[in-house]
Amino acid sequence: MFNRHTLEAGLLNLHLLANGADCPRVMYLMEDRKLNQIRAVSIPVAQANRMLLTLLASFALMLGAAQSLRAQATPNSFADLAAEVSPAVVNITTSTIINRPMDQLNVPQGSPFDDLFRHFQDQNNGGRPAPQQRGTALGSGFIVSADGYVVTNNHVIADAEQIEIELRSGEKLPATIVGTDKRTDIAVLKIESDTPLPFVTFGNSDEMRVGDWVLAIGNPLGQGFSVSAGIVSARGRTLSGSYDDFIQTDAAINRGNSGGPLFNMKGEVVGVNTAILSPSGGSIGIGFSMASNVVSPVVDQLEKYGETRRGWLGVRIQTVTEDIANALDGFGAPRGALVTDVPAGPAADGGIKAGDVILRFDGQEVASTRELVRLVAQTPVGSTVRVVVFRDGGTKTLLVTLGRLEEAMLTSSTEGRPVAPAEAPQFTIQGLLLGQLTEEYRGQFMIPSDVDGVVILEVDAGSQAAEKGLRPGDVIMEVSQNPVRTPKDVVDRIQTARDAGRRSILLLVNSGGSGRFVALALAP
Repeated sequence: MFNRHTLEAGLLNLHLLANGADCPRVMYLMEDRKLNQIRAVSIPVAQANRMLLTLLASFALMLGAAQSLRAQATPNSFADLAAEVSPAVVNITTSTIINRPMDQLNVPQGSPFDDLFRHFQDQNNGGRPAPQQRGTALGSGFIVSADGYVVTNNHVIADAEQIEIELRSGEKLPATIVGTDKRTDIAVLKIESDTPLPFVTFGNSDEMRVGDWVLAIGNPLGQGFSVSAGIVSARGRTLSGSYDDFIQTDAAINRGNSGGPLFNMKGEVVGVNTAILSPSGGSIGIGFSMASNVVSPVVDQLEKYGETRRGWLGVRIQTVTEDIANALDGFGAPRGALVTDVPAGPAADGGIKAGDVILRFDGQEVASTRELVRLVAQTPVGSTVRVVVFRDGGTKTLLVTLGRLEEAMLTSSTEGRPVAPAEAPQFTIQGLLLGQLTEEYRGQFMIPSDVDGVVILEVDAGSQAAEKGLRPGDVIMEVSQNPVRTPKDVVDRIQTARDAGRRSILLLVNSGGSGRFVALALAP
């Protein structure tokens, strides 16, 4: 039996022999796990040396891998990456003719002094037309193909009469607009060159994690090519658009960086620098880049068609809140997109109804309304997709053939509706005074002719209904996903829910021509 001291001595002996001690063999200590003891094994010196070299080599490999991972997490320098991708980044200068001269006096049109100052200006210009001025603006962009397609922000080139692209080499080339998309603030330009141009490719922005390193390159404040580094501060930021999916970064982004690329550490474009949040107009470390997975399909469509061709489902939707989820029998946790209205279009043709909750679209989970909008937009026009909806306590799969968003025309039916008598009774429930929807009420509250249901006449100021935003003139169209036509219908549906032990009730309400669902907790 060997103790710790014997083991240490044996290891020391092995070390000495491996370094040239005069002994033909060496004692090698090996752990016998079955006997739970350490026993000695005699092996040749040459074999011991090989074992030692193998251990040292393995240790060196492990150390090198650890250093590589550490270097990847914290780069020593961005110089190589900047040198690799910078040739594909361009400066953009736009010019626009402004008809108003610098010294024009601003006098209200039609005021007593309007003719006097107009006569003064005409004399000052010698009877000639006022001289025109040319305004300029600066931005950034990047080349995405060897034949000269350039991506930038739409707001960089909006209303421009001339667009000039400056390459990293200093060469300047005129550019033409291939197509623009205001919804994502993306534009594609085209420049012509006698030689193939350096270009970069899009990466997968969904793979970016908070804390990952990123590199921003552009033309900040007109200072020319400039590089800044930072990390991904947040994902999935939204500003104002339906298709917003911004990467927030603390890499310095200033005016003039708009349209420039945001790179990952592999040199792939994962975002297009679009906006900053700043009280001073300069970078304070809160910049926003439109995610490449939103930009890339838009760029492909603009290159191919000169315009976007987004899929169109034809529904109005809202977020499934916790209150709404609780009001839906057997639904579970809040998720999906709640359908509030289905006008004439693909969804109606496919059997989708108001009150359905869309859970899956074309095989992908729908986590939110914004996710559904993005999935539909990226699906080719004319595609037939499977849509899984939650309806009446279970799921149902429907087939829908998508239309094209840009061509969609949402029309309202103008067919006449039967008018209920004005003397119909009124009911008060849940803090709401309800009335029959008559022609007089339609005129009083400007309710569209294609909206049917029960009109809300009064809302108690301290009621839950008031807290949920219900107001006089709103029309209750459904209760618990069942249509209602009279105030008694509403009262009966609510009482039925109470009798069934329900804690809340779901109302489909039309407010100002738009539908939305409201969940109300049932009073005992």
